[in-house]
Amino acid sequence: MSAAATIALLGQPNSGKSTLFNALTGLRQHVGNWPGKTVEKKEGSFTYGGKEYNVADLPGSYSLSANSDEEVITRDFITSGKADVVCILADSSQLQRSLFMLADYAGINAPCFLLLNMADVAADQGKKIDAAAIEEKLGIPVIPFSATDVKSYDEFYKTLEKAIRKDSRLDVSGLKEQYESIKGYQEICNLIPEGIIPGYSSMWLASKVLENDRVVVGKLGNALDAETFDRIKEIRKSSQGAVAVGGCKFAWIDDVIDGTIQSKSVKVTLGKLDRIYTSKVWGKPAVVLTVLLGLIASFIPAIPPMIIGELVLMLKEPVTAGLSAIGCPEFIILIATDVIIQSFSYIFKMLGFVFGVTLVFGLLEEVGIMARISYVFDNTMGKLGLQGKSVMPFLVSFGCTMGGAAGARVIDNWGQKVLTIALAWAVPCGAAWATIPMLSSIFFGPGAVLVVAVILLTMLLHMYITAKIFGARLVQKEDRYGMIMELPPYHKPKWGALFRYVFGRTKETFIRVTKVVLLVCGVFWLLSYSPSGTGGILYTIGVAIEPVTKFFGMPWQLFLSYLASAVGKEGAIGVISALYTGGSYSAAFTNAMSGAGSTANGVTLSSILLANVSKPEALAFIFAMTFNMPCVVALAATYQETHSAKWTGRIVLYYTAVSLLLAFVAYHVGMLIW
Repeated sequence: MSAAATIALLGQPNSGKSTLFNALTGLRQHVGNWPGKTVEKKEGSFTYGGKEYNVADLPGSYSLSANSDEEVITRDFITSGKADVVCILADSSQLQRSLFMLADYAGINAPCFLLLNMADVAADQGKKIDAAAIEEKLGIPVIPFSATDVKSYDEFYKTLEKAIRKDSRLDVSGLKEQYESIKGYQEICNLIPEGIIPGYSSMWLASKVLENDRVVVGKLGNALDAETFDRIKEIRKSSQGAVAVGGCKFAWIDDVIDGTIQSKSVKVTLGKLDRIYTSKVWGKPAVVLTVLLGLIASFIPAIPPMIIGELVLMLKEPVTAGLSAIGCPEFIILIATDVIIQSFSYIFKMLGFVFGVTLVFGLLEEVGIMARISYVFDNTMGKLGLQGKSVMPFLVSFGCTMGGAAGARVIDNWGQKVLTIALAWAVPCGAAWATIPMLSSIFFGPGAVLVVAVILLTMLLHMYITAKIFGARLVQKEDRYGMIMELPPYHKPKWGALFRYVFGRTKETFIRVTKVVLLVCGVFWLLSYSPSGTGGILYTIGVAIEPVTKFFGMPWQLFLSYLASAVGKEGAIGVISALYTGGSYSAAFTNAMSGAGSTANGVTLSSILLANVSKPEALAFIFAMTFNMPCVVALAATYQETHSAKWTGRIVLYYTAVSLLLAFVAYHVGMLIW
């Protein structure tokens, strides 16, 4: 097999780039971060005609200006020579707008070809595009395409091979003529020698100087002598600047597509859904309802994996019997059953929800509804340094934080994705909401409503402060407000492409989650294990540090239950019951790790708690448990989506510290009241 060729995918958000990448690479892909940058890096490979191809899915952006790390990384990769060809995607249904990326690319010295994606959507709009005419004007291969249609890929592969073989370069003569109409452009261009910065033509560099591109200006300052550079800066000051350059690009685009698009007379009106989504009154409630209905719908495809989880749990008894029959030590039997089997049961149950969320919200992304969600909440989320898509993970986290973390994968910007997940941790999940009202009712009766209200207010304040703390590191100022241009048209879902994506991400999640869950649950079990069931290292540590834990308003029993809540909120009550009644600690912690709820009935639990825990201590525990790390699978999902052990660790430590601080405040407020 010949040496692998590398293809780079370049396109604006919603151009179908991710769909193409997933279809090409399937499960042969991996995601990480660019070295030294908080920007997601997607790479994969595929084989065609006996030749291996590597694919780099470049960060989605609207242009190649230095407005963000994504854009700088993208253009640096293109000019590095690492890619044999660049595949530029444009949305056929909105060709004038989406060709702006091509106009910004013009002048970069790298072979390329143009993919007019979503050709099926354009056809539905009554548009017929003459790709051959556009190809003749641009001098590079141009093909109509639909990334969701498997029949389109034969032509794609042929065009890819042609572009590499012919080293196809974009004809920029028309754009150059446009630039020459700008005052000062030709003078600046003449002062910049060709090849002064590898990969860029003097035409491209001159246009970026006029746009006052900080990175380009800095590089030219290092490459040119001081006199020439000062002269360029003087000319730029008296020039028309970025507005004029943008006007030239759009004029060039108009020339390129002039006479190449035939449109039937189709009356364009705002559909019923868009009239609701864009309404100032009903827009936000409609989006919230859409996400909540999506959350509910996610439980339907989650059922089969959850059933598998239950079937895995049924293996405990036969495995125990089998290992006992061959004389296996009890310690090994418990590891096999209480750690490995029980953990896998928990993983499958939680993975079912991730599968459901990925499928349902992937479908919303596919048909175009996610763009509406982003549009409606973009300004609101922008105040937190996020984009409109972040509202979906927040709402999903009310059901399951793992689902919220998985839902954050629809966010293109890595820093905004990590910040979204960090804020989603502050949203109490369904398991927490099953516990909070019960504990509050036991201790505070009708006052439980007030406790829940204060928790909701604390959640909002927590998210705001967390956004300020983490946002400064994760999201640059220029990325703090999403850039919504046009709502993309609705698409018919391509189920094959969607399911390939969903199964691929679910498999990847399963592998990463399994590693984390087995490690954390294994360590937790070892710390809580004792032959008698009522001791263990965790018990010893808890008793020893009680003077410290009481500082936060929690005796050692509540503190150990607080630790258990970091593994699984549902099991924290069972741990309290075991610790206060002298039951099996290791069994209680095992249940906590498997996501099982309390085994004590309400009456027994109520009497146990009221006899041993004061109201201030109860309030401290409720706040500590609620805002602690959501659970071990949420931890695993966070690592899966961020691809950063460092940032995952920071989030864990931050939430541990904040939950203890909130416990301290709640305890001392409670002492003043009671």
